[in-house]
Amino acid sequence: MQRTRLPEQTGRGVESLSKEKLQVLHSMLVERNRLASRLGLQQYGGERDIYRALGYKVKLDYDDFYARYMRQDIAKAIIDRPVKATWQGDLELIESEDNEETPFEAGWKMLNWELGIKTRLARVDKLTGIGRYGILFLGLDDVKSSDDFANPVKKGERKLLYVRPFSEATAKISKYETDSANERYGQPVLYEIEVADVENGTSKVVKVHYTRVVHIVDDNLESEVMGTPRLEPVFNRLMDIEKIVGGSAEMFWRGGRPGFEGKLDKEYTLTPDTRKGLIDQFDEYENDLRRFLINEGIELKALTQQISDPSTHIDVQLTMISAETGIPKRVLSGSERGELASTQDVGEWKTYVQSRREDYAEPRIIRPFVDRLIELGILPKPEKFYRIDWLDLFSISEKERVDIGKARANAIREYTTNPLAESIIPPDAFFEFFLGLSSGQIELIHKQVEAGLSEEQKALAEEIKEQMPAPAVIPGNINKLKLYPYSQFEER
Repeated sequence: MQRTRLPEQTGRGVESLSKEKLQVLHSMLVERNRLASRLGLQQYGGERDIYRALGYKVKLDYDDFYARYMRQDIAKAIIDRPVKATWQGDLELIESEDNEETPFEAGWKMLNWELGIKTRLARVDKLTGIGRYGILFLGLDDVKSSDDFANPVKKGERKLLYVRPFSEATAKISKYETDSANERYGQPVLYEIEVADVENGTSKVVKVHYTRVVHIVDDNLESEVMGTPRLEPVFNRLMDIEKIVGGSAEMFWRGGRPGFEGKLDKEYTLTPDTRKGLIDQFDEYENDLRRFLINEGIELKALTQQISDPSTHIDVQLTMISAETGIPKRVLSGSERGELASTQDVGEWKTYVQSRREDYAEPRIIRPFVDRLIELGILPKPEKFYRIDWLDLFSISEKERVDIGKARANAIREYTTNPLAESIIPPDAFFEFFLGLSSGQIELIHKQVEAGLSEEQKALAEEIKEQMPAPAVIPGNINKLKLYPYSQFEER
């Protein structure tokens, strides 16, 4: 396998952005801004700007996504629920199917226990989804001062002291590989990571070499470094939900107690003192200091409430978000209906989570991280390969297990109480086709029955078997089923 050439080995490729490269970068940014500015200008020949009319933001950045994640419930659910479902249960690395634990398996188990690796992996999954990428910063034992982070990892067996997940906002890429002959061409070489300065209660920026980082990206197209934030495709819908929910609350606040209309009697004169007293009464009434009004010469009439149900409009937005994210609407909403989601919803959700494990979590987070640990000698190298063992999403629950047991018990009772059942359907066929048991389970049942019979019961069974007459064959019956006379079943 060809080894990656580090900067000191190539002598080229790692450099600050030249004037030409800055021009190229500027051109790319200008083109992206041009495309962004055309969003919404797709009707009436560009005369109507839909985004501007509806109040949508054209240019989005990390702060927009992070603010939504922190302050909006549905935005947080879009990020958190797939992550929590993906990383639920134990995470084990299996090298051998033998019962004996291998050094690789023991090393992973101890590392996961000491450093809480699975929790870190789940956190970087969230951070990657909020921005365009996330990283895992590996704290290794070859660092004596913060300046050493900028150097490549020293060769030899290293010890992992800590793992820290960082987002795009706190782990900025400062240098890229610019040597087109290098296999890391276009990849990050140096990061500027903002870490907490515990002594001063502030933060400081340290330069970190890529060999100390696992770079993680999701939903990327052309770039191997930048992906698509998970909230970006549904950002307009999130804004719509904010307007609908906020407008609904404001509507109820104003429309729930719309106020009063006063009709002054023609023969009544409203003096300043009376007017002031009436205003004071209304202030006390609105502030719940009194629940009655006293007036004269004025007919007061409560205005009609104007409140509408926003649930239909919210449902449209959730449907669109569900269609893009793949999260079933009932799972996404987390409402009472979500708790009683249909079997189809549950099945689709489990399939989505399993696919996310296989297509994203394993190849983009776990394996790059574990392979880096093996490369640095932190984990023993497996003899051949290793597999990732997740919690089985499709295993039946305790309630489902009990229901299946009840159904099988009823089937067995119906089978054993019918004298002709055994001659029409042999017991092994009944076990396999009607109870859904495997051949191994059926064989185990026979062994347990055999072991449970006493010698006296076995002798009696053999005696009855010898005294049984030859079975009668019914001509023309399907497969010539053999039936014993009914009287013989009574004698048995």
